[in-house]
Amino acid sequence: MAASDKNKRTCSQGHTYYKISDCPTCPICEQERKPDSGFLSRLSAPARRALEAQGITTLQMLATYSEKDILKLHGMGPASLPKLREALQEQGLAFKD
Repeated sequence: MAASDKNKRTCSQGHTYYKISDCPTCPICEQERKPDSGFLSRLSAPARRALEAQGITTLQMLATYSEKDILKLHGMGPASLPKLREALQEQGLAFKD
């Protein structure tokens, strides 16, 4: 892919980055706000944003959803489910049936 295919952008924090898509997310800001611990730290940025957009920030909140509900969220893919199942099991929790 040629550099000309990418659009140079600057986020509100002053980071300069290049993007091909229309996605407005700054990859530098996204990396800086990634949690260091907890179940959200195990996920990709799109999956983490999908949960956060729904207000799901704790395992107790996650356990009130079914796997099917979680997979319907924009940005959540099937690769995230094993990570979420494991995090829930570590706390003696599970997805809603």
